[in-house]
Amino acid sequence: MTTPPPVRIVVADDHHVVRTGFAALLDTQRDFTVVGTACDGAEAVAACGDLSPDIVLMDVRMPVMDGIEATRLLAGEGQGPPRVLILTTFDLDAYVYDALCAGASGFLLKDVTAERLFDAVRVVAAGEALLAPGVTRRLIAEFTRLRPSPGDLAAPATELAALTPRETEVLRLVAEGLSNGELAARLTVTEETVKTHVSRILSKLGLRDRTQAVVTAYETGLVTPSRATPRP
Repeated sequence: MTTPPPVRIVVADDHHVVRTGFAALLDTQRDFTVVGTACDGAEAVAACGDLSPDIVLMDVRMPVMDGIEATRLLAGEGQGPPRVLILTTFDLDAYVYDALCAGASGFLLKDVTAERLFDAVRVVAAGEALLAPGVTRRLIAEFTRLRPSPGDLAAPATELAALTPRETEVLRLVAEGLSNGELAARLTVTEETVKTHVSRILSKLGLRDRTQAVVTAYETGLVTPSRATPRP
């Protein structure tokens, strides 16, 4: 059996201790290789162009170019852009929502444990959703309250017209925080069927992962905060 190549990682943070600390931790894992580091967003974008990483750990508040603009540039590069994990101090930092909208695949707190860091990188590298459903729901619901009024949002029928009624239902439930297992039970289907629906939704909407699907559901008004009250 052929061993897959290690996940290639760039760490971008303007604090030397944080940057080198994360890089050193990641390099302890046989399936990871830190191919570069960056001290600001512009340097991160340049490094990604030169090094073609799979994952970028990206701080938000950096000089020269912040992590949100760097994420937007990387996400817009077409085929095979790296997946971005945002590094933040607070899980309800308003900048996190902006970063998710710019194309980030999720976020990590800077005080994350080593094991959680490793798990997060592996999950995102595999193309899965990083954020637990409840965390996703709380984050998006909180900041959607601060966003434009519903009248300023695109009509769901316009942006989501390519979806079938069942796919629209699945997207709504994903955005409301249901896991694949909960979705399967609610719809009386298998988890494999749920995964197929989610895959088709991502393909039709041109999205890279489940996190982006949640953002789209809120941005289009398909789901509103009042319909997705966080569970205890």
